Amino acid sequence: MANERLRGAITERGLTIETVAERLGVAGKTVERWINQGRKPYRRFQYAVASLLRYEVSYLWPDERTMAEVTSAGGAELVKLYPHRSAVPPHLWPQLYSSSRTHFDVLVYSGFWLTEDPEFLRLVKEKSADGVWVRFMLGDPDCPEVATRGADEGIGNAMASKIRNALMNYRGLFGLPGVEFRLHSTTLYNSIYRADNELLANGHVYGVGAYLAPVLHLQRVPGGELFDTYAESVERVWDSARVITSPTDFAEVQA
Repeated sequence: MANERLRGAITERGLTIETVAERLGVAGKTVERWINQGRKPYRRFQYAVASLLRYEVSYLWPDERTMAEVTSAGGAELVKLYPHRSAVPPHLWPQLYSSSRTHFDVLVYSGFWLTEDPEFLRLVKEKSADGVWVRFMLGDPDCPEVATRGADEGIGNAMASKIRNALMNYRGLFGLPGVEFRLHSTTLYNSIYRADNELLANGHVYGVGAYLAPVLHLQRVPGGELFDTYAESVERVWDSARVITSPTDFAEVQA
């Protein structure tokens, strides 16, 4: 069924489908599907459209929840806020991943500290044997984004070196069933550690090492959006990252 409210709101504001698409950074055909086929955009686009057209989301998509409901659900998603990563109990990381059955994701630039934890490395091998899909996404040590991050933290080339060393520490995991490694070149705003319906999001703060930045412990709850926002981010990085099959693949590409 067509979304006549959305069509009318665009017309009322004197905009066109093409203009709305351009403002949102999507294809015109995508907006047409939202209108003519009644397709629902992702929540982030719903809010962007509502803001652009100066309407409530619940008006443009009547079956959607109000902002108060979304905020309430978001509060339920937050298990705990840690002021910095070093305040997270050490047992929480293996405890989180030990419960994984469908998702075991690590999205970082280096995450070097994790590679030195024998309990974590043992856990990866156990999950591999259990048939769990394990995904590692590390920064490409040769990309400009990693160099910038190193400069921002005041450690220069050490950031790239930490990534190379982390990959070497993971060398025993390459080739294990269901364990995959990819290198990304994104501007990473959060390191994300996901296990099924729980995750730890370690924010990155300009000029501060990740171990001193806050960590959100989130759980997925019905009606919540915080968890899915971070989970979708992981998927976007995974889709754009480059597959590697050994801890020295980046060097081979450079050569």
